[in-house]
Amino acid sequence: MWTKMAKTNSELFSLTYGAMVRQLLADHEDVATVNQQLEKMGHNIGCRLIDEFLSKSGVGGNNGCASFKDTAEVMAKVAFKMFLGITAEVVGWNAEGTAFSLLLPPDNPFVDFVELPPQYRDLHYCGLLCGVVVGACEMVQMKVECRFVRDVLKGDDASEMRVELKGIMKSDVADDYRE
Repeated sequence: MWTKMAKTNSELFSLTYGAMVRQLLADHEDVATVNQQLEKMGHNIGCRLIDEFLSKSGVGGNNGCASFKDTAEVMAKVAFKMFLGITAEVVGWNAEGTAFSLLLPPDNPFVDFVELPPQYRDLHYCGLLCGVVVGACEMVQMKVECRFVRDVLKGDDASEMRVELKGIMKSDVADDYRE
């Protein structure tokens, strides 16, 4: 699947994303508003990407996301590879199996060529990724919260996203229409 997909140059992606974030900062001037906009944009992207993911990855039915743990592994190993060209690592499960962390590798294209000036220390530069995770999970009936707990752009040794399952959403599809 990875070899068959059209790929975007990671440097072009990094620069384009950086320009978009910079424009949001110029338009809104408030970091909290930019953080909300990035997460909202990511949510919308996640809602749309899930269809492409499910159609191209072969994940679904009985060979995919039967549990939250399966979903985490597929997200880290298949979805991140498919859309960003990186593989994340799933770590830090809680005892209930309802929360985990995704460790992003150093070659994460979101952080290439980026340095955050001191006045933007509260900017969630990669917040779009959290929105993507939330939106995609919603489309497969999982209500999750996602946030960065460590960020290399803020001096941490790694970028770590924490994903927490808040509930399974009830499907509005009538039983007559289920496959």
